[in-house]
Amino acid sequence: MDNKNLKKIYPIIAGMVLWITGLPSGLNESGYQIFVVFISVIISLLVRAVPMAISVLTGLSFSVLIGLISLKDALKGYSDSTTWLVVIAFLIAGVVIDTGLGRRISLLCIHALGKSIIGLGYALCTAELILGPLVPSNTARGGGILAPIVDSMSRTLGSTPNQSPEKAGQYLHLVGAHANLITAAMFLTGMAANPLISKMALDIFQIEFDWLNWALGSIVPGLVGLAGLPVLIKYLSPPTIKSIQPIRDKIKDEIKVIGPWTRPEIFTVLTLGMMLLLWSTKPIHDLGTTTVALLGLLTILLLGTISWDQMVKNYKAWDTLIWLGGLITLATSLKNLGFISWFAENIQQHLTGISPLLLFLSLALIYFYSMYFFSMLTAHILALAGAIFMIASGVDLNPFIIVGVIAYFSNLSGCLTNYSTGPIIIYFGNGYLLPLPWFKIGFLVSIYHLVVWISVGSIWWRIIGWW
Repeated sequence: MDNKNLKKIYPIIAGMVLWITGLPSGLNESGYQIFVVFISVIISLLVRAVPMAISVLTGLSFSVLIGLISLKDALKGYSDSTTWLVVIAFLIAGVVIDTGLGRRISLLCIHALGKSIIGLGYALCTAELILGPLVPSNTARGGGILAPIVDSMSRTLGSTPNQSPEKAGQYLHLVGAHANLITAAMFLTGMAANPLISKMALDIFQIEFDWLNWALGSIVPGLVGLAGLPVLIKYLSPPTIKSIQPIRDKIKDEIKVIGPWTRPEIFTVLTLGMMLLLWSTKPIHDLGTTTVALLGLLTILLLGTISWDQMVKNYKAWDTLIWLGGLITLATSLKNLGFISWFAENIQQHLTGISPLLLFLSLALIYFYSMYFFSMLTAHILALAGAIFMIASGVDLNPFIIVGVIAYFSNLSGCLTNYSTGPIIIYFGNGYLLPLPWFKIGFLVSIYHLVVWISVGSIWWRIIGWW
């Protein structure tokens, strides 16, 4: 049996062992069984033996077959507004890429800011900041749009994986990778699994951590983090190049090649601008995040920016519909069948007498560094974020600060390894750094994130009334 087929049985073995282990004290049978199903699905996601959608559908179908949940309940995740927000955002992201708008924005940022190697770093951060709220897949944004440009720039500057990687390639790849995670943390639509956190916040704390609240809490520490990142990476991985004139000439040529702004690009920019305006003015009109996204999608289609036949070819959106809707059902079932409340009560019993702030900071740090054990940001969120929320629900802190910190750490923690998420894997896979330097720099970047988001973030969150 080859390694891939062997991986397929890991979740089954784990599930069988847990199934026959027996009920923990105080937990009902249904609650324990749905936990076993959920953990088996998470393990399957981690070992990646089969596509995510297949793993989730298997867990969902098994739960229906043994009577844990009804078929009607199993399908509820597919009607959830969170699921459709992500699906619509993926469809719109496809438009940004297919019209060439994403590439144009990136090239214009590089042309405007890339007057030095540090300037190129700031250009990458700026491109990420502009695309962050618009392209919900950080893999599509970082790996599909920016990583190929970064690799091309590095080679144009005479820096390849095998020849002088330290000249420019290492620096540019590190800035691109870590900037991607900061912008993923800054926006609800910055990473595909972010809406899961928003839904958990609503289910557990009964608060709306929507696009506006998410961005409001992240904007100041996020901008500070982006502003300091190119300088930090310069010291952690110093580029040796003196002149970047070759890349400036190349970017000018590429901008000439793509020509003037096209009608689809203009319509897409106007539509995205309308969506951002509506998201940021929700208190005035009370339109939900998913409603605004749906309006944007319809506007794109009605204006003829892209045809429906072209849009439905975006298989990533429909793949996401299958796995995300199913995961939301399984995660909701953990709560409905009593596992989450049982787990939280048992943990809280052992945490009495600890300062609320100290307790939450400890939970947040454990959550951040547990990312070493996960190969997907989504799996990390699903496995731990809900449990952290339930434990912290008994802490005397504003729920917005609890949800905000976990939401932002869910993305920033991807800095730790070279396998944490799609764009990191792609940037690392270009071959400019070995694993050990990547891990060392990743750990130092994690300290930087903690300092920025806890210090600057705390001041900002006090100003906006989160604590």
